[in-house]
Amino acid sequence: MKTIINRSLALACVCLALPLSAQALEFGGYLRSGVGTSVNSSSQSCFQLPGAQTKYRLGNECEQYGELELRQDLFTLDDGSVLSVDGMASLYNKYDRRLTFKGDNGSVRLPQLYAQWSNLPSLNGGSLWAGRRYYKRNDIHISDFYYWNQSATGGGIEDVLIGDLKYSYAFSRKDNLYQKDYINRHDFNVAGFDTNPGGELEFGLSYIDKPDSRDAHRGWAIATQHVQQGFLGGKNKLAFQYGEGPGTGLGYTGNVQLDDSNKSYRVVEFFDWQVTPRFGGQVQAVYQKDVRPDGRDQNWMSVGVRPAYALTEQFKLVTELGHDQVDAMGGTRKLSKFTFAPTWSPKGPEFWARPEVRLYYTYASWNQAAKRAANELAKGSALSDTGAFGTARHGANVGLQVEYWWN
Repeated sequence: MKTIINRSLALACVCLALPLSAQALEFGGYLRSGVGTSVNSSSQSCFQLPGAQTKYRLGNECEQYGELELRQDLFTLDDGSVLSVDGMASLYNKYDRRLTFKGDNGSVRLPQLYAQWSNLPSLNGGSLWAGRRYYKRNDIHISDFYYWNQSATGGGIEDVLIGDLKYSYAFSRKDNLYQKDYINRHDFNVAGFDTNPGGELEFGLSYIDKPDSRDAHRGWAIATQHVQQGFLGGKNKLAFQYGEGPGTGLGYTGNVQLDDSNKSYRVVEFFDWQVTPRFGGQVQAVYQKDVRPDGRDQNWMSVGVRPAYALTEQFKLVTELGHDQVDAMGGTRKLSKFTFAPTWSPKGPEFWARPEVRLYYTYASWNQAAKRAANELAKGSALSDTGAFGTARHGANVGLQVEYWWN
């Protein structure tokens, strides 16, 4: 952790020591923090179905988390291109633990540290970059699901304009901080296909080299996504994804021990709405099918919605309803979760206005198959016999949370 902190401080010092002719240092970040407890228990325990890749977030987050980002333009060249550096530190700490951000309590990471040469005339406005970077991330906010995420430790060429289309290529050795082994990965993207007024199509291909180890395989994945702007005052996204071998990780590098007989399919549909200044929200539907020759096939389905209605310019009533279902060995697992959250929103009534300060009550119920899976795969979790709710198949949390992001 000391190494990470020292690097962050060094980056800040370099930026602050830049010539006065450089543009001002940019500071952005994200924060969520709070306190919560499980009803009839001690600490808050969050609800996630074994086999589901995400959980519905509102009133269902059990950690303090922050991201602090610094960006500095170093030079603006005569051709208009800009050389810049960007660094970010993330801080994570579990609820009901001392704020040490280390060991069993939490962690400090450096998810971004990269240099970028942008707005290059030779690339028709495209850019070159190298380092560790959040890159072309696509997520669903209410479940924090990064379904198509090309973040990388590597480098690439981004958004080169050829005709009306933008082309990108990234080479990486790691695609997230928690990937144990270094694996060569190639991500190709082409965007800018105008399909209809306000609609745009994007395509992507990921190729994962075969690692130099026993029982390892190469893999690949493809994705296509349509984004429709101006949909009910917000936007709609529809994505299709398919992968084989290690490409079954879809948005990430998957298990390199899987060969091309292992396949995964995914469909993602979600949209935001803001039909009036006071009524907005987000709804999602995800379906994923995993085909495994060893008989460990799995189907995951998730549907959820978070509507928000503002009674005044600064006070909202927010609710969230989510259901996850996993068909796997041992039966069909089910989890349903509901949250009600009176919310103070000092920046205004819109769905995306932040900060928000929320009081919340969350209730969840699950079936016996979900409990069996939790006992086997997630001992000590909320759904397991050794979790906060014991042998019960339902539970509730109450708490207070603040969420804020800024540029």
